[in-house]
Amino acid sequence: MNHLKLTATLSAALALPAAAQTATPQPNPSEPRQGEQVMETVTVYGEAEGQGAVQKPFPQAVEGVKIFAGKRATVIDLDALPKVQANNYRQALALTPGLLISEESSPLVSLGYRGIGEPHRSQFIQVLRDGIPLHADPFGYPEAYYTPPLDVVDRMEFIRGGGSLMYGTQPAGALNYITHMPATDKPFSFRTQNIFGADDLFSSYTAVDGSVGNFGYLGYYNHRESDGFRSANSDYTLDGAHAKLVFQQSEATLWILALDWYEEEHGEPGGLTQAQYEADRNQVTKLHDRFAMQRDAASLELQHEVRPGFDINVKAWGGYYDRWSRRQNSGANAGTNSIERQEFHTFGIEPRMRYDWSAWGLEHTFTGGFQYYTADSPRTDKRGITPNANDGILQRSVQRDLQYGSVFAENKLTFDRLSVTPGVRVEMIDQELTRAFPTELGKENSVVEPLFGLGLNYERDNESAIYANASQSYRGTIFTETLIPSAGTVVSEDIDPTRTWTYELGMRGIPVSWLTYDTSVFYIDMENRYGIFSNTLGNVGRAINYGWDAAVQGDLIALWDEKNGTSLSKSIGSLSLHGNVSLLEAEFENGRFEGGRPQYAPDYMVRTGLIWSQNDLAKISFLGTFVDDHNAADDGAANRAIPSYMTWDLTAEFKITDNFTLMAGVNNVFGEDYYSRVRSDGIDPAYGRNFYVGGSVSF
Repeated sequence: MNHLKLTATLSAALALPAAAQTATPQPNPSEPRQGEQVMETVTVYGEAEGQGAVQKPFPQAVEGVKIFAGKRATVIDLDALPKVQANNYRQALALTPGLLISEESSPLVSLGYRGIGEPHRSQFIQVLRDGIPLHADPFGYPEAYYTPPLDVVDRMEFIRGGGSLMYGTQPAGALNYITHMPATDKPFSFRTQNIFGADDLFSSYTAVDGSVGNFGYLGYYNHRESDGFRSANSDYTLDGAHAKLVFQQSEATLWILALDWYEEEHGEPGGLTQAQYEADRNQVTKLHDRFAMQRDAASLELQHEVRPGFDINVKAWGGYYDRWSRRQNSGANAGTNSIERQEFHTFGIEPRMRYDWSAWGLEHTFTGGFQYYTADSPRTDKRGITPNANDGILQRSVQRDLQYGSVFAENKLTFDRLSVTPGVRVEMIDQELTRAFPTELGKENSVVEPLFGLGLNYERDNESAIYANASQSYRGTIFTETLIPSAGTVVSEDIDPTRTWTYELGMRGIPVSWLTYDTSVFYIDMENRYGIFSNTLGNVGRAINYGWDAAVQGDLIALWDEKNGTSLSKSIGSLSLHGNVSLLEAEFENGRFEGGRPQYAPDYMVRTGLIWSQNDLAKISFLGTFVDDHNAADDGAANRAIPSYMTWDLTAEFKITDNFTLMAGVNNVFGEDYYSRVRSDGIDPAYGRNFYVGGSVSF
């Protein structure tokens, strides 16, 4: 696009609310008017841990400095379920259509969506914690080795399509973990939860929180370990600690300081061929492969209300990732291993604002801001002379540097029940690589990419809405795709970034108190998709993915009460029947795999189940997941096929006393023999039937 047109578009988007707003000065709410009395400041920040109120399944049109109107957005509230143990995402995402979980024996999380790229480490989804990116380097190495323990998560927000304008460029949308704030009604509270399970699973989560005056605090320590279900080398252990300090400076100003520490190590027992899987799915092909990761991070957030309808939010964060692995070699290098270490020193800052303005007798909302991010990430590759060596002979040493900037704005124009929200985001990415060994080499890749979107929202009665969205997204080439190829591959000379348009039309609502629904049709046009062909990484063609998503949930007891004039809900509680479906058609329209189906794009995914809940006294869930057969490779290779599978999980929690809650569950109740992940080294079996039991003490 012509840069002059781009500048004019941005200037118009930023200037419109200022031009339309009346010039009448507004009073400052922090300054008392004559005759008013200044009241004592009270603490007003959000929901405390353990309150347990289930939130509605979709956000408001505008929340804080974010506009959700005209976007397909889902609120995933874990309080709707019994406590999810060991970060079981099959259960955590039970009420959400379309998200594909690539299950593995390690504690790492891999999610995909609508056949958009490989799920490995959620690399095509923007993953955030309280609005702060969690990938090792979101723009140079977008792999999420860390996700917060679900015990500390109040809710998750999943934004399809338009999430690329709100948070960043990844085409599969954005998953934002919103974590608990300190309790505001007591100076001290304590909870410890300890779970024991199959294969020597032990999971512990201990938290304290409270508020004294205008200060709030929350801290937790999390430990989890298991031997794993494979016959050897599938063990893992992780430890994490977090501290959150909140200062309510005034009713209009809030400061949040967060500190994180996390360490994790696990074995990688190796992939299996089909014959090996059928002979013994628990056998091991790699006895010495290990992975370890450390993450230290800090963030500071300012929330400030200049006046009602004029909010400022500023986040600053920095951190250190240390990723280490050793993996045995084969072929001519059999008997040796490859030792890889990557370090990431990162810093980012993001100011955002919300400005409500009036024009034409109507109220509108403008949001905008910018982000600056930098990463310094050295990498070394060594060869060990034995399969279990932790050090070896240097093979390659490189220095990677990234500078990133973005400017973004959205303007929600409201016309009675209809709102129109145009948006723009401009991405500026500069990647630089310097190789010091074995030979000196320097490469640089710089891009400026404008993205545009438009959201429409029509509010109907009974909290229902019709929405439509068309948004661009952009996945720039990353270091392993442009500058440092993976082992055994080379990089095509003419590789181009992937540009995507996502179109969505849907309807959602709460037509009656006992029923919620959200349904949409979508069309995704993904140009210059990445892939591997003949051991070369490059563009493999244009992929067109389209289909239908739907989710519905109803409380059967509340329905009975409404039809029969009874009040059983007060004594029995709620019995929620849910179902969601994702139907997907996906095909390469041109390129090397023309006519083929992209990887990890099953024809259907269905989730259904029952959840019984009696206030906070008891919860029982029986959750089913059904996934059609698909393939883990874009070329449809026979050895990457994933057969269809279905699993059921039964989990429960019972509040025995005011201070003690019992928890238990059986995962994969019927012992489904399946796998949902196939990598280049073979099949990664999924967990068979397993159980857990434990409890939590709180006061």
